[in-house]
Amino acid sequence: MDIVGDVIMSMRTGTPIARRAALHAPWDLRFIGDPGAGFHVVLQGAAWLAGSHGGKVELGVGDVVFAANGDGYALADRSGTPLSNVCVTDPEETWPLPAPPPGAEPATVMLCGMWALDRARPHPLIAHLPPVIHLPARAVTGDPLRSVVDLLGTELDHDRLGISAAVPALLDLLLIHSLRAWFDRQAAQGASGWARALHDPSVSAALRHMHNAPASPWTVARLAAEVGLSRTAFARRFTDLVGEPPLTYLTRWRMTLAGRLLRESDLPLASVATRVGYGSEYAFSKAFRRALGQSPGAHRRAHQARLARGRTS
Repeated sequence: MDIVGDVIMSMRTGTPIARRAALHAPWDLRFIGDPGAGFHVVLQGAAWLAGSHGGKVELGVGDVVFAANGDGYALADRSGTPLSNVCVTDPEETWPLPAPPPGAEPATVMLCGMWALDRARPHPLIAHLPPVIHLPARAVTGDPLRSVVDLLGTELDHDRLGISAAVPALLDLLLIHSLRAWFDRQAAQGASGWARALHDPSVSAALRHMHNAPASPWTVARLAAEVGLSRTAFARRFTDLVGEPPLTYLTRWRMTLAGRLLRESDLPLASVATRVGYGSEYAFSKAFRRALGQSPGAHRRAHQARLARGRTS
């Protein structure tokens, strides 16, 4: 089981969206008010990226920007003050930009998109990301991320059969490979936390065991034996890198999976409980309410209500 992909699939809700944006100078956009995660890939020209906490980075062709929460950052054709606010919720939305002169060539062409993520109890792998991640083209040349970008660009350029299925699948791959590239780069630079946890043989093996078999009756001793460490050494290493003890993480992961099952299936609560390791619906409901602040039934109804509002808006 790929841990990064597993986490993404458990948190993503709805269908991701993407568009090809041809931008004529001068252009300047500030992205606000969107709880999802966004991305931008420079295909032509250049741009400037400004984060919510200051600091600006010049972007070139092939650079990838990943915004962990889709909020509070700006992109522009040159270093300047953001002029227009955008909340990207619709791939057909017209951004508030001046009309280009007749026959003018765009100064910048980008691939842009968004994923909606369940923020009820965000997984720490996502929650601890910086607000905006910049992946320079030189860092991903020859990487699978570059192949996904190329395929996505081709799909958006040509309205072929199956595009409605191909684009969401490629967007999921783009998100997974972007985060892999980020964590690989952080680990190479000696970062701790999740970057190191994903590259630590013992901790990553324990995470895979929990992700592969969340309903299994795991104990700290059993996990330690599986990865070849003493109970004390394993518990200390896991807690230091992941940020919480093994069984606390296991409960978190079970609740994350339960949330996805409640959103995406009509399984009865007893079946959901069994799939995430609880012997009774009562014990599962109690744990779910403690973790997310609402009952499983209320969580499912709230998601269904959001879907209904989306269909009528």
